[in-house]
Amino acid sequence: MQLNKITLADTRAFSPFFLDYIEQKELLKPFYNRFPSLENFKDQIGEKSRAFPDANREVLVTALQKQYDGITLSKQVSENISALSSKTTFTVTTGHQLNIFTGPLYFIFKIVTVINTCKKLKAQYPDYNFVPVYWMASEDHDYDEIKYFKLYGKKYVWETDQAGAVGRFHTKGLDTIANELPGEIKIFKQAYSKGRTLSQAVTYYVNELFGSEGLVVLDADAHGLKMLFRDVMEKDILGQTYKGIVDQTNGKLQDLGYKTQVYCRDINFFYLDKGLRSRIEKHGDEFKVIDTSLSFTSDEIKRLIKEEPEKLSPNVILRPLYQEFILPNLAYVGGPAEVIYWLQLKAMFDHVGTPFPILMPRNFGLIIDHEINRKFLKTGLELKDLFEEKNFLFNHWLLKHSVRNLTVGAERTEVSKIFDQLQERALSMDKSLGPFVAAQSQRTLNSLEKIERKMIRAEKRVHADKFRQIEHVKDSLFPGDGLQERSDNFLNFYLQDQHFIEKLIDTFDPLDFQFNILRYNA
Repeated sequence: MQLNKITLADTRAFSPFFLDYIEQKELLKPFYNRFPSLENFKDQIGEKSRAFPDANREVLVTALQKQYDGITLSKQVSENISALSSKTTFTVTTGHQLNIFTGPLYFIFKIVTVINTCKKLKAQYPDYNFVPVYWMASEDHDYDEIKYFKLYGKKYVWETDQAGAVGRFHTKGLDTIANELPGEIKIFKQAYSKGRTLSQAVTYYVNELFGSEGLVVLDADAHGLKMLFRDVMEKDILGQTYKGIVDQTNGKLQDLGYKTQVYCRDINFFYLDKGLRSRIEKHGDEFKVIDTSLSFTSDEIKRLIKEEPEKLSPNVILRPLYQEFILPNLAYVGGPAEVIYWLQLKAMFDHVGTPFPILMPRNFGLIIDHEINRKFLKTGLELKDLFEEKNFLFNHWLLKHSVRNLTVGAERTEVSKIFDQLQERALSMDKSLGPFVAAQSQRTLNSLEKIERKMIRAEKRVHADKFRQIEHVKDSLFPGDGLQERSDNFLNFYLQDQHFIEKLIDTFDPLDFQFNILRYNA
């Protein structure tokens, strides 16, 4: 694989908000703790060491051992789970939905980023252990976002009438899809068989793909882990403590011209039960579960928090805080939208007294296979050009490679000079002639532009075959005019190259915040 890089700004695929964070703009520094650099992890380790209770480590290890029951563990995963009991062990975490068959390519990029971050940290701080963690969004109830994936341009959809937390869904029907797919995908066939839940299936295949790297998969939908979060539950549900804090941060960001990503509610928990995950709202003296007949008094809510906290599920505002309560975590790896909404939460972390993790953008990438790379090399384009719109690409290529002069720049300059002289003569005779001469000047310049456009169109017809070639490359690498990593599945490459993931791990640098372009030899 050949690696090239371009700046994130040059892709024109990222918001100014996210780019300002990458560039460490002064305006945003009050909204995070430490920027991701190896040196900054030293103080992060010290801060987390002082704040994370030993008792929480034991609860975490017990929960993981229960979750992995029945799954064959690699030596690396087994050692990492055991190591979490030690005060000198810390985690680097990424989270993602339970998309079927891993979903879009960037899911793999996220995990590669946490794995490589832990490797760099171990080299820098050999007296500590660093465990890469994938946090499954098992409590998410947005089935529509996880039910499909795209392989070789075809969309595969899992149809089921199940509701509630997707991690609790049974996997019936996914084995049928697995049997329809081309190539050898034994890992997924085994994951989606044996009557597993979706959480169990994802744990299985992620462990198969990344177990040799020591990646630990965590399903936080567990009684013991929720017990650690009861104080926050009570303050949010009974006291509506956090809305004012987050709203104040949102106001500051908006005053700086930034568009915030998430909205904080008075109560930021869902009621979670079999087939149900629905918001809790306070109406008078009662706490109602939206779209159900369920309601609770204050005393009943207190009992629920005390005895059955697993029936309460944090929303996007409090899930990050829950994560930092149950993990000895140093950094969170996320995409652009995730980094932005985490920036809205630091004041809430400060209020609770929990260290705010280092926010690490995940690796970003474009994969160009043998065939497309061969076609790309014939186009005469530069890699940076690929991120432009098609019409710009065509015009750019034409102006660079055509033997004819297709522009009217020189003529525009001459016409402008002539009309400037006419304008001066006309004004000396009658000032009312000025607007007339200016209008005629603009009309002539417009005519020149029309001539230029027609010449370019005529030349494009001469090079139609070349433009079809460019269009094929562009459409292959940017499906639906979007980034490949947000659409295509990793199996597009893994089925042809069983070492694909290893090559990503060997190639990506988690602390180099540029866009990676990886090309197979033509």
